[in-house]
Amino acid sequence: MNVPAAVEMLRQGQVPAFPAEATKRTFAEKLDAQDELRHLRGQFNIPTKSSLRKKALTSKLNGSSPDTAPRSNGKQNGVQNGDIHDDSDDDEPSIYLVGNSLGAQPKAVRQYLDAQLDTWASIGVNGHFNGFEDSPLVPWQDMAEDCATKSADIVGASPSEIVIMNTLTANLHFMMASFYRPTGKRHKIILEWKPFPSDWYAIDSQIRWHGLDPAKSMVEIQPDDDFCIPTERILSVIDQHADETALLLLPGIQYYSGQFFDIPRITRYAQERGIVVGWDLAHAAGNVELRLHDWNVDFAVWCTYKYINAGPGAIAGAFVHQRHGQVEPQQDGQFVFRPRLAGWYGGDKSVRFNMDKTFQPTPGAGGFQVSNPSAIDLASLSAALSVFSQTSMSALRSKSLFLTAYTEYLLNDILASQSATGDKQPPFRIITPKNPLERGTQLSVLLRPGLLEHVGKALKEGSVVCDQRKPDVIRVAPVPLYCTFSDVWRFAEIFRRAIETSA
Repeated sequence: MNVPAAVEMLRQGQVPAFPAEATKRTFAEKLDAQDELRHLRGQFNIPTKSSLRKKALTSKLNGSSPDTAPRSNGKQNGVQNGDIHDDSDDDEPSIYLVGNSLGAQPKAVRQYLDAQLDTWASIGVNGHFNGFEDSPLVPWQDMAEDCATKSADIVGASPSEIVIMNTLTANLHFMMASFYRPTGKRHKIILEWKPFPSDWYAIDSQIRWHGLDPAKSMVEIQPDDDFCIPTERILSVIDQHADETALLLLPGIQYYSGQFFDIPRITRYAQERGIVVGWDLAHAAGNVELRLHDWNVDFAVWCTYKYINAGPGAIAGAFVHQRHGQVEPQQDGQFVFRPRLAGWYGGDKSVRFNMDKTFQPTPGAGGFQVSNPSAIDLASLSAALSVFSQTSMSALRSKSLFLTAYTEYLLNDILASQSATGDKQPPFRIITPKNPLERGTQLSVLLRPGLLEHVGKALKEGSVVCDQRKPDVIRVAPVPLYCTFSDVWRFAEIFRRAIETSA
């Protein structure tokens, strides 16, 4: 199979035809051998069969010392001689397909955290302004800005439009405090039918904070029968409520269905009607190519513990377009800038330690920062971003498109074999859009009612780590940084057996 040609087809929104041999383990191994990003997997600690069962901390990390690279034994992630469920070596990596919930741990994290702890222990408070020559970290005072610079390619923005602070929902509140400015006429927020619960709580509470009624100020866009929301439906809802809408707030990728929204078109359409546009990129940042500045997005927020791999509850990011981050000095010594919730770490570094009562925000997104960010969190994020510096979002997206298409092909092959048995009701269906351009590296599989417990148990026994959304959905995310085509093949075979034994 011509992989570059297949990737180019996928980038054009077309699904390539896989050969009949694509269902074989040897085909997956051939794809792995051609993968130009396969070296990146060695940058991560992938949970092993044995480590997933651990009940206590040990001195060994996933079967090896922390500084030891994964050993090669001729196997592809535990697959040997065609065996799908080989328990002969518990130190084999699991099949980790859950980066849409929590990314695997970059090995660099341990080094970066050690550097941070050594700095703190060695020079104490001076670590804010001084660093060590052999440290991978900049002084604490500059770490958030450094991480913003390293995030520029991931979200498609200039470093000055990015601020690393807080966590996702906190940033959503901070952005809405500045950008949701309801009036008597314009007070509505347009959102989608099934936002992540935290987003719903944030939107609902912001509306109530302004003394408004969510029943009147929240407009939900309903999906079609496949749980997706066509772009034309979004534009239609915008038209219906344009004169009364203050804010459009949507996810870049919908967490349940995996749908990737047309961010530039929707943003442009809403802004032409006087609506401020914000995006929650929790499932998009580090997953798909973004061009937030070029798309003229007003603001966006994202977490860094999913596809960016900075660790559970990791420090988050926000984008503020440069037109909203301007700071204009006045003759009276005051400054004109976009209203926001302010704190001293949003103050310009040139005057931050003057302890003056006049707030002079840092120009750009940095002026929306409030508190001194955790150096521990920033060290972990900096480590995760160091892996991204070894590739590009374009290269990751290319592999993601092909890896996800291969996953889809194998799942469809299972459906075809089930259809041949005469089963009238398919055991599952994929609710993520078929168009490669309308999804990231996730396929949401809606199981026939009653199958989730059986399938979930089989996946767990096969050392497959993936996400379940009750009552009937499993979300499969083959992350291109560390997942392989053999991972996907092994998952499909374990899933196939689970379906075949579900009767």
